[in-house]
Amino acid sequence: MTIISRRALLAVLAVLVTLSGGCADRPMEDPRPPAAPTPGGIDLQTADLATLQAAMAQGRLSAASLTASSLERIRTVDPSLHAVLAVDPTAPEQAAASDRRRAAGRAGPLEGVPIMVKANTSVGPTLPTTAGSLALAGSRPPQAEVVRRLRDAGAVIVGTTTMTAWAGARSEQSASGWSAVAPTTGNPYDPARTACGSSSGSAAAVAAALVPVALGTETSGSIVCPSGTNGVVGVKPGLGLVSRTGVVPYSLAQDTPGPIARSVRDAALVLSVIQGGDPRDPATAEAHAHRVAPVVAPRPLSGVRLGVLREDQGSSEETDAAYAAALERLRGLGAELVDPVGLPNTARAKTASNAALSVEVAHDLTAYLRSPGVSGPRSLDELVAFGREHAAQEMPFFGQELFEKALATRGDVADPRYRAARRDAVALSRADLDAALAGGRVDALVSPTNAPAWPTDLVNGDHFSVSPAGPAAVAGYPSTSVPMAMSHGLPIGLSLIGGPWSEGRLLEVAAGIEGALAARVPPPVAPAVVPTTR
Repeated sequence: MTIISRRALLAVLAVLVTLSGGCADRPMEDPRPPAAPTPGGIDLQTADLATLQAAMAQGRLSAASLTASSLERIRTVDPSLHAVLAVDPTAPEQAAASDRRRAAGRAGPLEGVPIMVKANTSVGPTLPTTAGSLALAGSRPPQAEVVRRLRDAGAVIVGTTTMTAWAGARSEQSASGWSAVAPTTGNPYDPARTACGSSSGSAAAVAAALVPVALGTETSGSIVCPSGTNGVVGVKPGLGLVSRTGVVPYSLAQDTPGPIARSVRDAALVLSVIQGGDPRDPATAEAHAHRVAPVVAPRPLSGVRLGVLREDQGSSEETDAAYAAALERLRGLGAELVDPVGLPNTARAKTASNAALSVEVAHDLTAYLRSPGVSGPRSLDELVAFGREHAAQEMPFFGQELFEKALATRGDVADPRYRAARRDAVALSRADLDAALAGGRVDALVSPTNAPAWPTDLVNGDHFSVSPAGPAAVAGYPSTSVPMAMSHGLPIGLSLIGGPWSEGRLLEVAAGIEGALAARVPPPVAPAVVPTTR
């Protein structure tokens, strides 16, 4: 018999009441409150992209006024968060051009929507692509393919977001959101706490309504963890759905950009814009056959089968309580839970992946540093030397032992030991996930995304206690995180993992769960109201 503490039991009951509203059979509801006009405008914390687009189509709102509101929030709210690295000086011009296109009847699917992208993703010559390092402070390469697609869809690129230096590839002991080029990103729910993961700035910017949506990138956990910790939705596409051209790499065997938004519906729309094949990125060769629709229909939970992962059980009492309450809520609304399902090869896959990552960092990063338009060090050797020469600025808290370990491999991707390590990592992770998905005949695997945000610690680094992202990241399978609960005023997310090319189906299930839990609570920041004309 399992015995739980009185504190844990009370926590379960408290979260269960919060999720159920006191009624276990309450019908599923949309987590996005109606974006009814507030006095003087639209509340950006509750308005989705469809609401903003409708207001612009009706002439009640313009891209210029929406962008101006975003820039004003960055000016007034962001100084306490440090989510934004740099504002694009052409943002007002982009917005004016968007209004002209709409007036001419040429509105795109993201027309006039302010968007920010992580600082490892090039926006073109207007801003440097730093990856959080002084080594690339002057580098302005051509815009990334995902940014080009956002612009073609009508989006206004407002600027770049802060991130962990080199996406955490430089040192084992790093702090999420810390880099040499900006202050450390704070969590909008408590700026003294972590915003988690290298896409911390993108998630914090969306949570604080600086922009409606943003782009992050993930190698392992860097989209889903920031999203869970900041109370928003993050989608980590499977490897090959979205181009990485123009993105500073960690490992091309695992890297992928993805959207961060305040709803599954908004994230799906952005994903539908940035997806697709790119001849410069061979991994996307099959993307055209697996397109995600721009509109996602929430799937009713009755009959949905979910495989329950318990890998992190016992790591965080608050997270365990929230997870138990969420599962009970989903069961009460008709979901069938296969509990538990296991991933027995996770540790072996992680060991193999880490060995492969050392080679990939050396190979892929050097190739990027030598690509057209990139200025700064031209190889990992030169980058390590730059770190040593500028250690006081680049590495006041953490070293570069991972870069040095990668340097020793010489980036030899032809080495049979490397090939075996990457092959084993992928095979073990896919075998685990395939067996869990098919063996339980489940629509998705679920797990807590994160524990409540820990205090930022620049001396000892991050304090991860819940970290479920590895298997999907190594396998190249899609995952997403939706808000699950609040604990001590801090968000906890629920992760969903699907099989290969299952993004569309996974988002339908995620939207259904998002509606069932209705767990998002805006952070305690200044109200976000954009004026309308009538």
